[in-house]
Amino acid sequence: MPLLVVQNHGLYHLSCVLFVLLTLSASVTGQTCTNYGETSPSNASSCLCPPGFGGATCAQPGCGGTIFDGSNRSLAQPSTSSSGFANLTASDCTCESGWGGVGCNVCTTSSACQVAYAAANGNASATSGLDGLSGLNDTMVCNTAPTIWAAGELSCQVNNPTLEAIYPLQSTLNILRTLNGSLSPLHNTSGTLLSPSTSSSIYAQLMYAGVEQFFCTASPCTQTSSNSTTSSGNTTSSTWTCQNLSCTCIQNATFCGGVPVSNLTGTIDGLTGTLIVACDSTNTCHFQQDVINSVFGSQGLSMEGCVFGECVTQAVIDTTNATSSAAAASGGTELSGGTVVAWGWYVQRAAKKLPFNGGQSGGISVRWSDISYIVQSPQNSPSSLISKSTIREGKTILDSVSGSIESGQLMAILGPSGAGKTTLVELIAGKTKSGQYTGSITFPPYAPGHHPRVAFVPQSDILPSMLTVREALTFAASLRLPEALPASSKAALVSTVISKLGLDDIAETRIGATDGTGRGISGGEARRVSIGLELVGCPDVLVCDEPTSGLDSVSAFRIVNAAEGTRTVHQPSSRLYHTFDSVHLLSKGRALYSGPGGLAPAQYFMRMREGGGAGADVLPYEEGYNVADYLLDIASESPDIPSMPLDHNAVGKMGLSASSEKKADGGKDVEALLSTQNLAPGTYVATFLTQLQVLCGREWKSTLAETRALFFTHVCVACVLGVFCGGLYYQTGLTIAGFQARVGCLFFMGSLIAFSSLSALYNIVEIRPLFLPPTAWLLSRLIFDVIPLRIIPTITVCTITYWMAGLAHDAVHFFKFLLVIVLYTLGHDALCMYFLLSRPTSSDYWLGTQNFLLGMLFRNGGIAILLSALSALYQMTYAGFFVHIASIPPVLRWLRWLCPLNYTLEAISVNEVSSGLMIEDTLQGVPVNVSATLIMQLLFGFGLNNYYRDILVLFAFIAGLGVAVIAVVWLKDRRLGSAT
Repeated sequence: MPLLVVQNHGLYHLSCVLFVLLTLSASVTGQTCTNYGETSPSNASSCLCPPGFGGATCAQPGCGGTIFDGSNRSLAQPSTSSSGFANLTASDCTCESGWGGVGCNVCTTSSACQVAYAAANGNASATSGLDGLSGLNDTMVCNTAPTIWAAGELSCQVNNPTLEAIYPLQSTLNILRTLNGSLSPLHNTSGTLLSPSTSSSIYAQLMYAGVEQFFCTASPCTQTSSNSTTSSGNTTSSTWTCQNLSCTCIQNATFCGGVPVSNLTGTIDGLTGTLIVACDSTNTCHFQQDVINSVFGSQGLSMEGCVFGECVTQAVIDTTNATSSAAAASGGTELSGGTVVAWGWYVQRAAKKLPFNGGQSGGISVRWSDISYIVQSPQNSPSSLISKSTIREGKTILDSVSGSIESGQLMAILGPSGAGKTTLVELIAGKTKSGQYTGSITFPPYAPGHHPRVAFVPQSDILPSMLTVREALTFAASLRLPEALPASSKAALVSTVISKLGLDDIAETRIGATDGTGRGISGGEARRVSIGLELVGCPDVLVCDEPTSGLDSVSAFRIVNAAEGTRTVHQPSSRLYHTFDSVHLLSKGRALYSGPGGLAPAQYFMRMREGGGAGADVLPYEEGYNVADYLLDIASESPDIPSMPLDHNAVGKMGLSASSEKKADGGKDVEALLSTQNLAPGTYVATFLTQLQVLCGREWKSTLAETRALFFTHVCVACVLGVFCGGLYYQTGLTIAGFQARVGCLFFMGSLIAFSSLSALYNIVEIRPLFLPPTAWLLSRLIFDVIPLRIIPTITVCTITYWMAGLAHDAVHFFKFLLVIVLYTLGHDALCMYFLLSRPTSSDYWLGTQNFLLGMLFRNGGIAILLSALSALYQMTYAGFFVHIASIPPVLRWLRWLCPLNYTLEAISVNEVSSGLMIEDTLQGVPVNVSATLIMQLLFGFGLNNYYRDILVLFAFIAGLGVAVIAVVWLKDRRLGSAT
């Protein structure tokens, strides 16, 4: 028995030795410090702890005493009721007079700071050892404002219904904010760490029922303070912004695994990035971080009942106030729209001051040699549904056609339908054709490859219906005549053209609809106005395509006598025929005759008949018979006769110059008003600002007046839809279902814009050929079509719906919402305009405005309608409302990046939740009070920080489509050449 006692006694001493060795080993390897304390440089076995914590590892909160006690402060002891954690409540810790907050770290009176400092430091000056403050006013004060000077404590209660439903006991957040630790009287307190590496920082601990749950730190930090005056007096607010946030959850604490079903360890340990602590004088603070904001709202975790306390010397306050200065706001210069307008005004003024060289124009001949034109025939296959069909073989429209016309002469191109007349005059006018042609077209004395200004009058009359005849001609003259030409001279030119065309009686009459649907001028008068629009530009060559079709002989005679040029004519009367200086006869793409007019063509074919051979079958000519009818009979009934040899072309041998005779008879002609020797063909000589002014004036008088009923219809329909949609989502609640209804309301408005834009710019095709410079025309259309007919109705319906539905009720979020809506409207209209302008010309097909993209690509209207519906379905699917983007298979998910409606819906949804929208609901008896951001991300997958990204993407859509529209218009303008 004694031996056993001795043995047990030996084991006891052995265990003590092992314990000491393990302790020494731990001391050698370094001390692990919690609450982001640091190992003491003077003693590796101890830690420097944030104020209010102590113990070997900084894990024990202070119990009683003051923060000036440092390592000598009494600490809360572990409690069995708290699973071994130190518990301030169980330890029955009470604060000394003048100290408050959980843990007794917040001063409430200046005397408490003075007494506590004196108790710990004796008679030592409070400024002793502080940077540059020795010998100054060392009076200790307690700063209880949100703004701090050196290092201050705050303690707040965390009250959140959702958090309290899971953790019903009292939660408190203690925060130490250190701006400059070297200026705090705690700087020399034993065992105390104010901030790492003396930089600005934040230490925070969450206490639940008196037990620490997790702790955080962030560094470096900046403090922003603001003062304001209210009815209750001056108020101060403080915002701390810190980087490099790091949090640690205390294992097995209530928040961190103590209750397994609500373990927040992963979430808390994952808190990183930027931390913002915003406090005001109402004793309210907000703990903000991205993850926290997504759960508790844009204001973050709200804290109430906050108490602030900072022991600081008066010298620190006085010195900081004396040296602080407001940063001067730096301003930059921006290139604004005003600069562009000023530059345009300068260019316009400079152009008007240029000397006007009004010389003699004219002297231009036209010669075409061996012109052949072939178009490709489409193959009959399913692919022919697409506009670019498979090529099988070519069809010859013109076959080695040659001819010429001298300056001042009038030529008629005759032939039956399908002879190639329109193709020939379009090639002479410089219009781009879809087929291939060979040969050459020259304009002596211009060198080959250079062209004068060639005006082209198409078969159909495209005129501004709401303008008078004089207004239409004046607008054309303002665009096409030089800036240096005075307005009085332009008006005189317009009057001269009106008189020359015999339009004096209807000069002040509104043109009206030329398709017979509205009252206005007659068909013959409309043809003369169409010619006048080209004549006011003083062209060198005027080409008209069938200007007399459908007119009586008198009207046809007036039109032909309006000016010299080249024109195709259908069955001219005898009187009309004899006004032409030369004739060009076509049959199945071949030139049967090209030479002088009058009886010369009949004499030529009679000589061919008398010569026998291939010309023996030529019909005989009877005296008194209309030569034009005789030539058409030959072209129709004897198409196989040989073409006229080039050396028989006798046009150049005619000594007649109609232009010279007219000038001798009439004095100074219209064309003599300006010289065209230095003007580029097909260009507009007016400056951009003048073009914009003229087109805006035309739009004001024409388009706006014409679409006034359409504008009011749009607005009325917008009001009705706004009231309907607003009533449908009237004052949506703050529940989860109510939030889904809010996003549904936003989705409805975006979809409404997508469908309503299908009617955008319906009359572009009708007005585009009207003397329109591309860039100025686009801008004028934006001002007088997109704004009144698209943007204003959209803003109307969205504004009514917005306020009736009870969306974010502050002005900032409302206008951010409107910004997104307007951008989406502009982008969608730009898309419609692009596809409308990109569609083939009137010589191809036309599917209306049902869908401009599909109307451009497909010949079959049924397929275009079907794919139009599928396109709308695509936009709605990838918007993110019906289908969560993350649930779409990856092989199809990438299509979301091409969906403007997705960016629109995400931007306006993020804008809505960023207003601080909170969800207040009850799920199975548990109150839910969380941020709508969390619900938005769960239900729709929208990114919280994607608003400005979406704005930039919508701008990119507009810019890209805008560039495409401008490119298409410029391309078409170049193809039109001098025809416009």
